Amino acid sequence: MTEIKLVDQMTVKLVDHMGDDASVVRAAQVSVVGENAGDGAKDPYRFISYLMRWRHGSPFEAGVMQFYVHAPIFVVREFMRHRMASYNEVSGRYKKLDPVFFMYPERRPEVNEGNGAVPKLVPGSPGQEKLMRRALERVYNVAWANYESMTDQGIANEVARAVLPVGIMSEFYVTMNLRGLMNFLSLRTSDSGLSNPQLEIEQVAKQMEALFAEHYPNVYATFNDNGRIAP
Repeated sequence: MTEIKLVDQMTVKLVDHMGDDASVVRAAQVSVVGENAGDGAKDPYRFISYLMRWRHGSPFEAGVMQFYVHAPIFVVREFMRHRMASYNEVSGRYKKLDPVFFMYPERRPEVNEGNGAVPKLVPGSPGQEKLMRRALERVYNVAWANYESMTDQGIANEVARAVLPVGIMSEFYVTMNLRGLMNFLSLRTSDSGLSNPQLEIEQVAKQMEALFAEHYPNVYATFNDNGRIAP
């Protein structure tokens, strides 16, 4: 049997992007100026802040970002609740998956002191953490052994994959315009106090946010200055 690999980190890379702050300004100005809108405004931050504050959302769709994400399936599925995005994920039907599984890092909060609707997670006892880590590794090994046994005997990938848990790592491209990205960040980060996301998807969102800030600094600044709510 192929030995499984356990990882406790998720990867985000910027694959491609279209436009910059000026693209947002130009998309807004065409409404009143026409084709000769130009490439900017005298004060881009102030102009973009006006759009953000008064909920003029469509100009923010003029900027687009595409990310590569390597994360466990339970994080991928949370992504796909967001409909203002396009997704292309590795196929467990066409490709034999890799034996790479997510293992929570040490002292990751794992005990819920809140409730189902409003979780409040805190670190567990050493015994609870040991139990969790042993259980995950045991299940991963058994699941992979059965998956590999079936595929080695000629059973199709699409059938064999049913034994694999949501902790197996997947990879996908996600393409979002800035309006969709800001909506995603407002819900998958806890900075504004508007949301209480699971730790793992927030860690991914934070990596995406850093790339957003780098390539669209004025849009990013106005997003933060206006309560981190998408227009």
